[in-house]
Amino acid sequence: MDMQKIGTQIALLRKDKGLTQADLGQRLGVTFQAVSKWERGETLPDIAILADLAEVLETTIDFILKGGEKAMNYRGKITVSNMADGIRSLENMGKLLGKENIIYRHAIRGIDEGMNTDIEEAFVNDFIFECFVAEAIIQNLKAGAYIDPTDVNINFKHEHFRNIVLDYCSRYGIR
Repeated sequence: MDMQKIGTQIALLRKDKGLTQADLGQRLGVTFQAVSKWERGETLPDIAILADLAEVLETTIDFILKGGEKAMNYRGKITVSNMADGIRSLENMGKLLGKENIIYRHAIRGIDEGMNTDIEEAFVNDFIFECFVAEAIIQNLKAGAYIDPTDVNINFKHEHFRNIVLDYCSRYGIR
């Protein structure tokens, strides 16, 4: 392990989140001096807080400990098309079962309440649909999936969502 690389990676991720050393320390229950020592490569974060550190910085422990280098241990590959098909399957459920069917209504209500949204708007609005596709991709990236950035570049119509997904790819070492 290269402590300097790890420290540099922590600093980059922290700054990317708009956090000060004091902010990060407070969220993790350590002093800003401890964070400063990590970032200078003098010490490493205690193993007990690595998971929390990765969560706050929205990355993985591997990505931090490898100093930002790619960790090729992804849990499956996804595509933009697969994620779009998944969202469309919800719409198809409504068509097949009927929009008043209790199974469909509970599925939609669960998504709407859990995400504070109206998923049915995505079925008629291309911009909102792509927002849900981006969110599905991000959730899969957080769970360890891999997506080819070229697929993202080619298949997202809206630059806004393309850039968000590519930013998450970068956070998870996918370039």
